[in-house]
Amino acid sequence: MSSPSTLITVAPTGAETAKAAAPALPVTLGELVETARACEAAGAALVHVHIRDDRGDPTLDLGRLRDTVAALREATTMVVQLSTGGAVTDPLEHRLRVLDAEPDSCSLTCGTVNFGDDVFSNPWPFMAELYQRTQATEVVPEFELFDLGHAAALHRLLDAYGPPYGGQVHCDLVMGVPGGMPGTTAALVAAVQALPDGCSWSATGIGRTSLTVALAALSAGGHLRVGMEDTLTFSRGRPVTGNEELVARAADLARLAQRPPMTPQDARTLLNVKDRIPARSA
Repeated sequence: MSSPSTLITVAPTGAETAKAAAPALPVTLGELVETARACEAAGAALVHVHIRDDRGDPTLDLGRLRDTVAALREATTMVVQLSTGGAVTDPLEHRLRVLDAEPDSCSLTCGTVNFGDDVFSNPWPFMAELYQRTQATEVVPEFELFDLGHAAALHRLLDAYGPPYGGQVHCDLVMGVPGGMPGTTAALVAAVQALPDGCSWSATGIGRTSLTVALAALSAGGHLRVGMEDTLTFSRGRPVTGNEELVARAADLARLAQRPPMTPQDARTLLNVKDRIPARSA
């Protein structure tokens, strides 16, 4: 399913990089909110959120997740998507309770994958329970596909449990992770051909694959995900100075492709998210 405009997702933090290794990484709530504001102004319509504790370590603390969702809704109009992946060490039961923070959307990874030296575990019973919980809580899932086999698992989910809340199947192709599909045009084409009919999709290029994947995705009618969760260098030898510059580059590429950045309201319409935005005082 192609679109005349481009949904730009920003993934600003992730669960792997330490603040000491990337000083521009937003790890506090204040830094995350400031980053989200800047990225919305630069063209992002959806923010994919991992949170950190007071030491800067990844956490799935439910109180912090709720506070983060509320703060992002107060400061921006972006679609707020919480990661249910967390860190590779997080217990499955902690990942399930992320939905209790009532995000607009959440990630749902469609299979276990080697993640560098680690294993990102997503067994079928967990996937099935998480998917049914998204339906019950009216949260729109974004199906994360790290490999072609994950597309087959997505079809199995839909066949077993029906369409997601809102009715629109939206996927993100995560490419270039050591252990997953490579960040190449050929791999992207193969993955897109395996997707369900009528679905919308974005693509994420990890590290040095970010530009290759972005250009291939735009040429194939897809959307884009960028951010410091996925890449820490803007060009060879030059670190990213902030998430907003990655969003700005993605927005420039989208305009060159004559598919300009989508507004947050258009993103809400595309994904059919539930209206959870609190009434703002006049």
